[in-house]
Amino acid sequence: MLTAAAEVGGSALVVGDDGLARPVWASRDPLLREYYDTEWGMPVRDERGVFERLSLEAFQSGLSWATILRKRPAFRSAFADFDPDAVAAFGETDVARLLSDAGIVRNRLKVAATITNAKATVALREEGGLAEFVWSFQPEETPQPATYADVPSSSPESVALSKALKKKGFTFVGPTTMFALMEAIGIVDTHLLGSHRRGTSGVWAA
Repeated sequence: MLTAAAEVGGSALVVGDDGLARPVWASRDPLLREYYDTEWGMPVRDERGVFERLSLEAFQSGLSWATILRKRPAFRSAFADFDPDAVAAFGETDVARLLSDAGIVRNRLKVAATITNAKATVALREEGGLAEFVWSFQPEETPQPATYADVPSSSPESVALSKALKKKGFTFVGPTTMFALMEAIGIVDTHLLGSHRRGTSGVWAA
């Protein structure tokens, strides 16, 4: 059960029955609440973890994150637990299998992009790897949003990351998608001021 929205720290946050303040998107759906409380914004610095989140952010384009999160177990099963080497080896038989899998988002362009990005991830190991590459675009400061209106949809760093990844052969890595990735893996902290998660990543101070 959740209380009504309350003004916390100058912003509209929903205070749950546990006394913790969360944004509206993370306050009603139990799956989203668990994701917000335990995962979103926490540092991800391993290749497979970054590749998975990059892939899922691409699949999310045009859809709700709740849809992707509910399908994540099926995505992991369909894409070999997002092992870049395994996905890079996918062929036409695998593409046909994926496009017939009702458990995932059956979008040919996004499926093809995931395979292409797996190959690019493997190739990027020669330059230190995907995780190191993505984290090299960490800004000197993180946003400090008091309201949803204060949360940017992109940044100079996400624009630069998008361009750099495209040069390395990645697709479906636009600036907005890359900013969402940066939020998800802790490169920036866009938890609203007053949220119980603000500053908990260890990357940025509250």
